[in-house]
Amino acid sequence: MVGVGSVSQKFKELVFSLVLKLFCQAVLFCCGLVQVTNLPPLAEQDFPSLSEVSFLIPECGILPEVLKSTIADVGEYYLLRNLSLHELVTHEFIDTFVKKGSCHALTYNTKIDQDNTAALLPTGKLILSVDKDTYEELGLQGRPSQYSGKKVMRYIITIDLMDPSFHPDSKKHKRVLWALKEKKPLEFDFLLAWYNTGAEGSTLVSYFPKNQIQTLKPKITFSTLRDLQCPVLQSNELQGKPEESCSTEELFEWLGAVLNQVSLDNKSFSFLSTYCCPQPNTIVEQAFLCTITGFIIPETIIQLLEKLCCYFDEPKLAHWLTLTVHGFADSPVSWRESEHGFHKGGENLYNFVVFRNLDYWLQMAVGTNDDCPP
Repeated sequence: MVGVGSVSQKFKELVFSLVLKLFCQAVLFCCGLVQVTNLPPLAEQDFPSLSEVSFLIPECGILPEVLKSTIADVGEYYLLRNLSLHELVTHEFIDTFVKKGSCHALTYNTKIDQDNTAALLPTGKLILSVDKDTYEELGLQGRPSQYSGKKVMRYIITIDLMDPSFHPDSKKHKRVLWALKEKKPLEFDFLLAWYNTGAEGSTLVSYFPKNQIQTLKPKITFSTLRDLQCPVLQSNELQGKPEESCSTEELFEWLGAVLNQVSLDNKSFSFLSTYCCPQPNTIVEQAFLCTITGFIIPETIIQLLEKLCCYFDEPKLAHWLTLTVHGFADSPVSWRESEHGFHKGGENLYNFVVFRNLDYWLQMAVGTNDDCPP
């Protein structure tokens, strides 16, 4: 994301220790065991907009050669200021971008539990999460938010831009355009990205006014972790075995600590975090961590996952590696088109553990009130 501030290390450790206590109540947890050579259904519609991706490779000190080209070309995204929402439902925009590639858009600096928000999915569906007053003024068909409680104060409106009946001369299109342009104009700052496999045509930069759109690059950070305690894992033991291997839950918890740079020492004088690496574990001399932050499209994740699998084409010291992906906490949707609520922290993520033999674990987590990922 744009303009992320810094947080002190002690504060991170304190937050982590508090989150750890709430974790089992705060997320739904799923995992599986399949051959990674048959890549999982990470279709663009499954997880449309992503804010951060991290991969961790034990027994590695630098960015592997097989990943260099993918990291160097993670793509651009755009920040579009003061965009009238009706511009996303015009015939010209739909024909130029929605129908000729994967178009992703998400309102920027909006809070899902307080503000009106919107997301354009690569399937061509425009999802609006609006308060009761806005919903009544728009006059468009929708449904009550599942987070409204007894007194409905929020509604979800879905507009399918790819619907054959949603053509410029249709009553449906004219009504939506009139509602968003004249009856209740809505204006947002948007994050946008467009994936187009080489086809020629207009670009987002040339389509919108120059003083309205800003080109951004994801932020990429590299770090080498020294003498890292890593849990011992066996791909066929999801629940772990006493004194032999750790479980999927223990790995997930440990990874959260590592990605947040929380100390695993469990020193007696530490009042912030007493967490330590689960048993059994081993100390690796070094581990490589890469984190990409911004507005990331699923196609980038798929490319990263494919390259990470290629890492094991040649013999490596590492027994496994991880790829962790976070969706936006304030996105109106999480998995596929499931409604997303913020609850306590807006949890909205998944994690791959890829093993040397190309088995993998897939762990998925969302907030307590969200529907379990399929």
